Amino acid sequence: MTKRTFKDQAYGLLARLVKAMSNPHRLEIIDLLGQGERPVEQIAMETGIPVANASQHLQILKRSNLVRVRREGNFIHYTLANEQVYKSWSNLKAIGLESIFELNALIEDLRKKKNSLEAVTMEELSSKMASGKVVLLDIRPEEEYHAGHIPDAINIPIELLKTKLKQLSMNKEYIAYCRGVFCVFADEAVQLLTQKGFKARRLEEGYPDWKLKFSSC
Repeated sequence: MTKRTFKDQAYGLLARLVKAMSNPHRLEIIDLLGQGERPVEQIAMETGIPVANASQHLQILKRSNLVRVRREGNFIHYTLANEQVYKSWSNLKAIGLESIFELNALIEDLRKKKNSLEAVTMEELSSKMASGKVVLLDIRPEEEYHAGHIPDAINIPIELLKTKLKQLSMNKEYIAYCRGVFCVFADEAVQLLTQKGFKARRLEEGYPDWKLKFSSC
């Protein structure tokens, strides 16, 4: 094998891996599976695509060893193959936020409408929590919270938040987080809380991002 042949084959294999990820639905699936294992039916529902299409996208990811399959009776559950898959997505997301003006404008426009422009960074979170004046709200579904969450966070799924407002203290600041920068649950929580007179902001990123940064520390 010549040096040129070796390089062509090596880069070709890596390009095939990148190609497997280069679809908006497949990127969303990777982001979603970063929260935990899911059956194909739930993946289809949360990404807004037919089950057959979701299954096709998952098969492409599976062939490139980006997801793993677990069978339970008649149900097929999918999860990310390893932590490196989510790290790759996280790095791609960071590059996009750094270099794509339109992406940042899109996020800013959403957060203006939701009154959630002022976000809390991961680094700021720990010092704020130490003050005792802040409550960390995990706005994700209950099963995602139980699969893993930021320490000391309390879980109030976004669809239940309105009914739980009477249980919250007006003397606290609330920091809401969800699945990540492209998840709108936290923005919706901030919008609702501020409309009701609470002091609230969203965490800049989500639980999987926190896990990547701090769980190994």
